[in-house]
Amino acid sequence: MAVSDLRTATVPTLPAHADPDTGRVLDSGLLHELSHAFGGPFHFLLPHRFDAHLAAFRAALRDAGVEGRVYYAKKANKAAVWMERCAAHGAGVDVASAPELREALGHGVRGESIVVTGPAKSDELLRLAVLQGCLIAVDALDELDLLITLALTGAVRPARLLLRRLPPAQRHSRFGMDAAEVAAAMDRCVTAGDAVRMEGFSFHLSGYATRPRAALAAELVDLCLRARVLGLQADRISIGGGFAVDYSSAEDWHGFLADQRPEHYHARKAFRTGDFYPYHSPVAGADALRAVLAAVPEGGRAGLAARLRETGTLLMMEPGRALLDRAGASVFRVQGVKDRGGYRIVTVDGTSLSLSEQWFNSEYLPDPYLVTPAGRAGGSEIHPACVAGASCLESDLLTWRKVPFPARPRVGDLLVYPNTAGYQMDSNESPFHDLPLPPKVVLDRLDGRPRWRLDRRPAC
Repeated sequence: MAVSDLRTATVPTLPAHADPDTGRVLDSGLLHELSHAFGGPFHFLLPHRFDAHLAAFRAALRDAGVEGRVYYAKKANKAAVWMERCAAHGAGVDVASAPELREALGHGVRGESIVVTGPAKSDELLRLAVLQGCLIAVDALDELDLLITLALTGAVRPARLLLRRLPPAQRHSRFGMDAAEVAAAMDRCVTAGDAVRMEGFSFHLSGYATRPRAALAAELVDLCLRARVLGLQADRISIGGGFAVDYSSAEDWHGFLADQRPEHYHARKAFRTGDFYPYHSPVAGADALRAVLAAVPEGGRAGLAARLRETGTLLMMEPGRALLDRAGASVFRVQGVKDRGGYRIVTVDGTSLSLSEQWFNSEYLPDPYLVTPAGRAGGSEIHPACVAGASCLESDLLTWRKVPFPARPRVGDLLVYPNTAGYQMDSNESPFHDLPLPPKVVLDRLDGRPRWRLDRRPAC
């Protein structure tokens, strides 16, 4: 395609939903000052968003008349501020490592409000979890045996546990136990007596479809009833797996998927559409929980909520991304611009390791905002550009797609990737080239000039 053709052709765009809070931060002038101060990329966080989403999940439970608990999946973002919000609001935390558990405790989250998940947990993690009264999702029979041994040899309290069920529709999953293993696990819990307190069952189901999750939840309720006959407590279930986030409108998302093709990407890189995160979801966040609670399992006469109420079963969930929707963004400074055959390669002061979709052979698709110094405006022409990282790797691109910017990016401009708090910021970060990890800035007042502070993490 000729230079002039590409500049005037329709270049696919994927704008994120408009967010007034993020807009106020972009317009404040603060981001250029912080970029100068840090000398590198950084992330900003909006904790009031977390509070609002937590309240929405709790409202969904309350409206359905269901007793439930919300546990923040800590792996979604390592910032300490989320632990602070959980402690302040009495929410739980889902952890999968000893350092995660220690940090949650260090920020005031009580042990009994922590769920420990993850496969093949270490002795250290299990021992600490038992001592702190955490609830442990047991993933295998040998793990259960180790937990019982720990509880029988000096523990000051019984080990609290859930038995994790392998989803029958995902029989190749590495998480959970099949029906025979679950039956054996229940028998071992009975034999262990007061050493363990078997409080119920859990599962981890991939994907965001609500009906399969409701159906499997109903099966766990039936398992609870069977376990109670054996004398086990079994009064709660955990519907593991996340809840979707809706990043973009249906029109923009489906239009993007229909229009995008290899020439819209640097080096004609081709992505499989199925590998993209579903950046539009018609049912997301707390609304997805409402749909799960209202769903009627096949052959059932009432929805899941009614089943939970009539059996006195508590519902647990571990959202991560959904609690962080529009709760933060990632900021990079442009430090080089190069022309390449009708588009530009913009190099920023960070790397693609701070936008973690690349880990999944995909990329983060919502368009970054170009924040220019005051007084420089764009015109009617679009300026396609991909976005590269500062490393020496050819494949280090934050965005392979030729984003249609409204102005030509220049050195010193900022690129702000919206809505990155859920997994994008740090699940794949690395101090490659000895570059420091991007710091996180907490913005806790947006009226007038934003007030900011560095995120705090306790020394371990």
